[in-house]
Amino acid sequence: MNKIVHTACPVCDSKSITKRHTCKDHFATGELFDIYECSDCGFVFTQGIPHENDIAPYYASPEYISHSNTQKGLLNKLFHIVRGMMLRRKVSLVKRLTLLRKGRLLDYGTGIGYFADKMKKAGWTVTAIDKSEQARQTAKEMFALDVLPQEALSQQKSGHFNVVTLWHVMEHIQELGAFWDELHRILDDKGIAIVAVPNCSSYDAEYYGENWAAYDVPRHLWHFTPSTIMNIAQKHNFILERCYTMPFDGFYISILSEKYKKSSFATLRSVWNGLLGWIASFDKNNASSSIIYVFRKRR
Repeated sequence: MNKIVHTACPVCDSKSITKRHTCKDHFATGELFDIYECSDCGFVFTQGIPHENDIAPYYASPEYISHSNTQKGLLNKLFHIVRGMMLRRKVSLVKRLTLLRKGRLLDYGTGIGYFADKMKKAGWTVTAIDKSEQARQTAKEMFALDVLPQEALSQQKSGHFNVVTLWHVMEHIQELGAFWDELHRILDDKGIAIVAVPNCSSYDAEYYGENWAAYDVPRHLWHFTPSTIMNIAQKHNFILERCYTMPFDGFYISILSEKYKKSSFATLRSVWNGLLGWIASFDKNNASSSIIYVFRKRR
């Protein structure tokens, strides 16, 4: 299998890149992957990632919940409960940010379609895209959603969408710069991009180091901080309007991270660390495990 090895920063082209961690693929293969950081712009990325055509096996696990919908085990049951709460928050957020009762929305990386289905039921015209054939089929069976493959993005009309949402998807996109350009093209002039990603400068990322579950190598190609995602957005003619923390993510990531560490009293430790991260995020957003960013096109 050919792998992509970066000799320079994928964002600023600096040659000053150094290894930060070596992380294990806990979901699918047990392989080790290095995490690198740019000394100039601070961008963090996974080194030696599989090519797009070779990465599918790394998603082929019943534990990869965004594609499988499994409720096996306490952790996945909790995930479903929290997802229900977050879905209501996401729908409310879209309506509040756009001031629209109905509009045109693209949910990119829709998974098995929970959010897309909620927005359709709220009266919106929804286009859903996902690269996983299995996820698209599950969305069809569960919600009667016709989810398009990822190559359909380039076929969308320019200036068509009021909103594009990416819920924990941007970190999976291989052609990062080209995607931001497409995002700019398909949004209307007043449109917004809502992007939720893990935050590798968070309290829990610093605490768990190479065991931080949100590194999720090699599925997560890029590891954003508030400053690096803002730099990328500006480079592609977007401005950051506002951001929101995602407090539940810190608890979920801490539970997984303690599992990877094989800690004693893992549940107690994860709840405690999730609580500390949540408290830390009161003072500054960059302590939050995951962050929702709202971007608008620069006029």
